Amino acid sequence: MAENTNTNKINSFRKQKSKDEMKKQLISFALMIGFTLIAFGVVATNAIDKMFIVPLLLLLAVVQVAFQFYYFMHMKDKGHELPAMMIYGGIFAAVLTIAALSVIVWW
Repeated sequence: MAENTNTNKINSFRKQKSKDEMKKQLISFALMIGFTLIAFGVVATNAIDKMFIVPLLLLLAVVQVAFQFYYFMHMKDKGHELPAMMIYGGIFAAVLTIAALSVIVWW
């Protein structure tokens, strides 16, 4: 009987953990849809000066990529340290390359 109680507690814990994870993913998805609508609205209505639209769109895109890595690609979970390191290393190399090419073109 005690074993059955432990199994029920473990199943209850797993169900609650899955429920919390799904809630976080739905909130993240809703935020990404909201950021997409904000970006579309800013471009469609010309509400902001054109000089500020591109930085705003890039900021919203970076936030969306972070949400996707963190929640949908499960980079926050244990056991994903090596893939996370590779992705972050690739992002660092891309940013460094873009910065170097920008300096070369600007110079």
